[in-house]
Amino acid sequence: MIIVTGATGKLGRRTVDRLLEHVPADRVGVSVRDPRKAQDLADRGVRVRQGSFDDPTSLAHSFEGAEQLLLVSLDRIGQECVSGHRAAIDAAVRAGVGRILYTSQMGAAHDSRFQACRDHAQTEELLHATGLPWTALRNGFYASSALQFLEPTRHTGDIALPADGPVAWTGHDDLAEATAVILAEKARFEGPTPPLTGPAALDFDTIAEIASKTTGRSFTRTVVPDDVFREQALAHGAPAEIADLMLSIFAAARNGEFSAVDSTLAELIGREPATFRSQLEGAWAE
Repeated sequence: MIIVTGATGKLGRRTVDRLLEHVPADRVGVSVRDPRKAQDLADRGVRVRQGSFDDPTSLAHSFEGAEQLLLVSLDRIGQECVSGHRAAIDAAVRAGVGRILYTSQMGAAHDSRFQACRDHAQTEELLHATGLPWTALRNGFYASSALQFLEPTRHTGDIALPADGPVAWTGHDDLAEATAVILAEKARFEGPTPPLTGPAALDFDTIAEIASKTTGRSFTRTVVPDDVFREQALAHGAPAEIADLMLSIFAAARNGEFSAVDSTLAELIGREPATFRSQLEGAWAE
């Protein structure tokens, strides 16, 4: 039995869909906050059980019988994030899970300038301390984040963001496919994987060129000072912790934390991962 948490989210749902291409539905279970949102998976024969990281007793039931557990990282930051992961890991140990796989991130380190990467590093330590077999999927930085940063520029043509560095922007679809391959035991990693990245590391100067070629319009790149960017984010209603989190992405990129490009993702999925240009074209075509 393979159990997937967060199976109604962007990465979890895609992973379950890909996993069902490799293993029978009766070998797949999901742990979700709201089982109603996973009714279509239940209709396909997937075991659906309610489980919340904020309610460890519920996780004991939803993790029952798991040979493998895919722990999809929480959309939280700091100790709130790590505490949720700790609760899930402890529940997995109590449930007798055979192996835990965790959606970590490239650049995970205690000294990262990006808070989420520090959270991932702490979670990986928790996994190591269990004594169980575990795998940390060092996912490339999600391309969807770059697309969110670019959304205002669709109308202005000006990519006005803080100074950055090259980032190996990587698509959810490719990462989900690779995760399914690993869960189906067609590949196995002990501890952290190599970076699972797209085919190139790009900064926003290069992305401006890609946007220009993709649309036939002129896109420019303007560097906004960090303090000005923070003030703008606050003025648009972002909480201070979110403004600081966004800024830390650029600080980490400047530090080269997301610049590695590795072939492992391509090897897992049997083809070149999607380019950033193809993902931009798909998103903007919609």
